[in-house]
Amino acid sequence: MLYLKSLGKRFGETPVFHDVSLHLKRGEFVALLGESGVGKSTLLNCIAGLDRADTGRVEIAGTELGTLDDDGCARLRRAQLGFVFQAFHVLPHLTVAENVSLPLRLLGRHDETRVLAVLNAVGLRELSARMPAQLSGGQLQRVAIARAVVHAPGLILADEPTGNLDPDTAELVLDVLRAEVRETGAACLLVTHSVAAAARADRVLRLTPSGIAPAVP
Repeated sequence: MLYLKSLGKRFGETPVFHDVSLHLKRGEFVALLGESGVGKSTLLNCIAGLDRADTGRVEIAGTELGTLDDDGCARLRRAQLGFVFQAFHVLPHLTVAENVSLPLRLLGRHDETRVLAVLNAVGLRELSARMPAQLSGGQLQRVAIARAVVHAPGLILADEPTGNLDPDTAELVLDVLRAEVRETGAACLLVTHSVAAAARADRVLRLTPSGIAPAVP
């Protein structure tokens, strides 16, 4: 589902990462550990086509991002990706349910039953009519996760999805991600600095400035 080959990124003369190679199969949940500032979020942005790597290759579901223009990348994201942003990016003028339903509406297949089922899974069904300003940070993160999985994407990219959550809610969120991988066959790449969150994955890797390596227990 995801193939990275020798990916590299620089900001001016400053290298962020280089020689990043990774292969994720359908139905696989992989955690990528890394300290703050090592480039985890930048790597996810490059995978999603929100940013462009300077070197290397990204393939999603057999399509190489380098062959697509911005519109092509947007269409690929819409159909194949679910992205859990660290900063939520919940739309303030839409209700909880409207935010979650947005990926389905963009694909022309709105399904209220599916929206409510996903909201129920993250413990927010009773808050579906609320506006984002009425929610806590942890609740906003759960909205972002529900929105990322509602359209059953082939690839889920999760950027520190438990970073703002209490331990019980963090476990619930990881349960939702694992269930999505199990039930739909999606591949999930979780980037985090939390060893506890990473322990829920099938494989745990570590991102360093020189690439990706298996994490040392």
